Amino acid sequence: MADNPYIKKLIRDEVRALSAYHVPDASGYIKLDAMENPYQLPAELVDEWLDVLREVELNRYPDPGARPLKAQLRKAMQIPADMELLLGNGSDEIIQMICMALAKPGATVLAPEPGFVMYRMIALFCNMDYIGVPLHTDFSLDMDAMRAAIEEHRPAVTFLAWPNNPTGNLFSETDVMEIIEHAPGLVVLDEAYTSFAGQSFMARLGDYDNLVVMRTVSKSGLAGLRLGYLAGPAAWLNEFDKVRLPYNINILTQASAEFVLSHTDVLDAQAAKLRAARGELFTAMQAIDGIEPYPSAANFILFRTPAGQATAIFESLKAQNVLVKNMQPVGGMLADCLRVTVSTPQENTAFLTALRDSLAG
Repeated sequence: MADNPYIKKLIRDEVRALSAYHVPDASGYIKLDAMENPYQLPAELVDEWLDVLREVELNRYPDPGARPLKAQLRKAMQIPADMELLLGNGSDEIIQMICMALAKPGATVLAPEPGFVMYRMIALFCNMDYIGVPLHTDFSLDMDAMRAAIEEHRPAVTFLAWPNNPTGNLFSETDVMEIIEHAPGLVVLDEAYTSFAGQSFMARLGDYDNLVVMRTVSKSGLAGLRLGYLAGPAAWLNEFDKVRLPYNINILTQASAEFVLSHTDVLDAQAAKLRAARGELFTAMQAIDGIEPYPSAANFILFRTPAGQATAIFESLKAQNVLVKNMQPVGGMLADCLRVTVSTPQENTAFLTALRDSLAG
């Protein structure tokens, strides 16, 4: 089957050249590789949630428009009343819907790099050209390069992660506004980590005809639900909705998210704990010789290791049952870098202990 002649004949060359997105098995590890919220719901809320699920009719299709969930999202996330909402199976599906709708022949996707890997991958899935614009060495936007790339390639869509993943920094608000104003196409501001950043463009929707804001509830402790949402003018979202598959948000996700979002005080308290832990972890990492942590407005910290040692340190951490993200294979500006998720005090301490042992070894 390895020499199946149909594969080469029928599968697009650019797809055959790709590698599937790999998620390593995290069983048995302190899992600090995926920017998850380590806190679960309080036991009393779990009981209430299970009561809600008992009423769900699994034999029925979910509400195709997820109307009650959208209403709860509007209330919980302060969505402007005159803006439309589109839901996706994670923000990945929203990126896919946007690219599918904009994939005219020759259409281009543009994003700063290093950035969220799915911008590039989904652009290629949709047979769009992808232009990555390198950041400065401090991971700030290179505005001269951004202006030049926008002028040359006239992107149909520009993705800006704010804060950026995997670097963790917030791009200058002035720079973001200039890109929105200068871009000839849609600008998607990806606010996946807004719970930890304290800043948002959500209230500015409507100020720009080409701006939409994308978020996910994954980083707020609901990663298992796979729920992303896009807010923006109806003129845009009505078009994207045409390529959305029917019933894309399953009935359990709808019921669960609607319930938990009625208790945003719990999620806010968890985010506050993680923001405080981020500062403590960053300070502790600064005191470790040979490690250079980068300031973060997200729930993770990117850090540079001694030259040529990133993979060895990654493997040493893994041998001590601590799993972080190895950025070394990405190369470029991320060579010699690892990324760690901010977690509970106990897990942060375990990581720091393992990191010191890895460097000493």
